[in-house]
Amino acid sequence: MADSLLFNPRTYDPAHFDAETRRLLRATVDWFEERGKRKLIEDYRSRAWLAEFLAFAAKEGLFATFLTPASAADGQPDKRWDTARIAALNEIFGFYGLDYWYAWQVTILGLGPVWQSDNATARARAAELLDQGEVFAFGLSEKAHGADIYSTDMLLEPDGDGGFRASGSKYYIGNGNAAGLVSVFGRRTDVEGPDGYVFFAADSRHPAYHLVKNVVDSSKYVSEFRLDNYPVGPDDVLHTGRAAFDAALNTVNVGKFNLCTGAIGICEHAMYEAVTHAQNRILYGRPVTAFPHVRRELTDAYVRLVGMKLFSDRAVDYFRSAGPEDRRYLLFNPMTKMKVTTEGEKVIDLMWDVIAAKGFEKDTYFAQAATEIRGLPKLEGTVHVNLALILKFMGNHLLNPAEYEPVPTRLDAADDDFLFRQGPARGLGAIRFHDWRTAYDRYAELPNVARFREQADALCEFVATAAPDEEQSRDLDLLLAVGQLFALVVHGQLILEQAHLTGLETDVLDELFAVLVRDFSAHAVELHGKDSATEAQQRWALGAVRRPVTDGARSARVWQRVEALAGAYEMAP
Repeated sequence: MADSLLFNPRTYDPAHFDAETRRLLRATVDWFEERGKRKLIEDYRSRAWLAEFLAFAAKEGLFATFLTPASAADGQPDKRWDTARIAALNEIFGFYGLDYWYAWQVTILGLGPVWQSDNATARARAAELLDQGEVFAFGLSEKAHGADIYSTDMLLEPDGDGGFRASGSKYYIGNGNAAGLVSVFGRRTDVEGPDGYVFFAADSRHPAYHLVKNVVDSSKYVSEFRLDNYPVGPDDVLHTGRAAFDAALNTVNVGKFNLCTGAIGICEHAMYEAVTHAQNRILYGRPVTAFPHVRRELTDAYVRLVGMKLFSDRAVDYFRSAGPEDRRYLLFNPMTKMKVTTEGEKVIDLMWDVIAAKGFEKDTYFAQAATEIRGLPKLEGTVHVNLALILKFMGNHLLNPAEYEPVPTRLDAADDDFLFRQGPARGLGAIRFHDWRTAYDRYAELPNVARFREQADALCEFVATAAPDEEQSRDLDLLLAVGQLFALVVHGQLILEQAHLTGLETDVLDELFAVLVRDFSAHAVELHGKDSATEAQQRWALGAVRRPVTDGARSARVWQRVEALAGAYEMAP
C-alpha cells in the first residue's frame, strides 16, 4: 500500500498543481522510469554527462517553464517562478539521482543574478536560452578564496570603449562545461572597495573562455574555468557596486532552498530499498525487521524523513509569502539548508545500520544515495556557516514575537517575484517572527510535544539568563552548540504548523517528537561539555535533559506504516 506521506512514482499524481505543471512533473517521472534503474546506475558509475536528460528537458520545455519568471515570460501563462512546483521537481530529481538535480540547481543559481538585473537585453537573452534548452552556471567561487566574495581575483579592466576585459579564474562552477550563460562575479581594477564589484554574463563557448577541467569525479561537471581578456560589453553587465554583492547573497538565498527537497527525494528512494531488503532478509530464522533495534532504527528514520518533508513544505509557504515587511523566510531558508539536509544524513545512516553490506552493492540505488546525501549539507555554505547565520534570529524568535496574519498553504499558481527584488542583504537581527508557542499549544496533549515544549521553554530561560557573554560570543564552537538547540525549536515549530494544516496522524507526530526530545538532550549534553561553558550554563544544560515518553502501542502503529513500505516501490529494471 502506498504511503501518502512519501513520494511514490507508481501513485504520484500532483493534482494540487495546474494542468501544465502536472504534465511536466509526471513526464519527468515517466522519463526516469522508462530509462530504468540499470541505465540510471550505469550512467552514475560511468560519469556520463547528462546529454540525454537535458535533451528531454529541452524538448518538454521543462527548465524554461519552471525557471522563467512571469516578468520575462512574454505573456506565456505557464511560465513563472513558483517555489512550490520547483520544490516538487527537486524531490523528483533527488529521488532518481543528484546529478540531475545538480544541473538544474546550478542553472537556478546562474539565473539568479540575471532575474535580479535591470538589464533588459541580458534578461531577454536568458529567456531565449532557456527556451533553447540551455543550462546556466554561477561563477562566484574561486580556488584560492572559495566563496569569499570580498577577495575575488576576477578582474575587469576598462577597455576605453565603455566596456571591460575580464581576466581571472573560477573554481567549483557547476555546468561550466556547457552553460549558455555564466553569471560571473568580479571587480573593476579602476575602482576601490564595494563600488568596484561587477556581476556580468559570459558564454562558455566564447574563445576567451577556457575550460580547465572537471574538479570532481562525477557526472556533475563542476568546472574550473579561466577568462583571458574576455570582452564584457554594456549588455553583459548585470549588476555593479553594492548591488552586485547583494545579488550574490540573494541568489544563494534562492538556491540554497533547493537542497532540502533534493535530500528528501534521496531518502525516500533509499527507504523503499532499505525496508524491502530488511523485510525479505532472513537472519537466525526470522526477518531482520523482527528485531527490536531494527524496528526502532527504521521507525526513527521514517519519522525523521516525515519531519523533513513537513518542515520543507511549510517553509515553502513563508518563502512564497515573503515581502519587504515579512522576511521570516531568511531564518527558515538556512534551516532547510542546514537542518533538513543533516537530518537526511541521519536517515541514511539509520537505514544503513540495518541493511549493512547491502548498502555497498553496485546494483542498488542506496549505494549512490549514501554517497550523494553527504554533499548537500556542504553546498551553498557549510552547516556551520548556516548555523551561525540562524543564531542572528534567536533572540527575536524566542523572546520577542510580533503579530502577523497566518500564512496559508501556498500551492497557488503565482509568480514569486519578490525573490528577485529582495533588496540589501542586511538587517537580519531586526527581523521579527510570530509566536512559536502557538504551534506547540495546538498539540499540547501529545506527550512528547509537551515534553519537547519543556525543553524549548528552558532554552528561552537560557537565552534570558545564561546566554553567552561578550567573550563567549567569540567562541564559535560554543555558539554552534547553542545554535543546534535553537534549530530544533524552529524545526519543531514548522513541523507542527504543517501537521495542523495537513491533519497528520498524531501517532506519527508524537513518535517524531520523541526523537526530537532525544536530540535536544544530546545537544544539551554537548553544550555541557564545551570548554568555555560556565557553571551556570552547565547546570542549565543538564537540567534541560529529558527522557521521551514511551508508548509501545503508538510505536507499534507507526512501525506498521514503515513495514508497509516493503515492496511498495521498486524502480523498473
